[in-house]
Amino acid sequence: MATSIITTDDLREFKIELLNDIKKLLLKQSGTGLKKYLKSSEVMDLLSISAGTLQNFRMNGTIPHTKMGGINFYEADEIQKVMIENRVQIKLSEDL
Repeated sequence: MATSIITTDDLREFKIELLNDIKKLLLKQSGTGLKKYLKSSEVMDLLSISAGTLQNFRMNGTIPHTKMGGINFYEADEIQKVMIENRVQIKLSEDL
């Protein structure tokens, strides 16, 4: 069996290549982000809410949805938009 000597320069080069490959994968994933459309179960998991709460959000128009073939679909971008619009800012009084 042949042996080869690995130098610190070889390891450094390998590390750089590996980090570049990981960066490429992360950029590819971050570009896609969430799926464009989510089903009810995915939205419930994402927001940690019950089916009843999701139904209330649909009925009062908080979360827009599309119904096709008895399945509700939600745009991931719309869910993100609703979350941003309903963000609560805590204001601390100056006395603290």
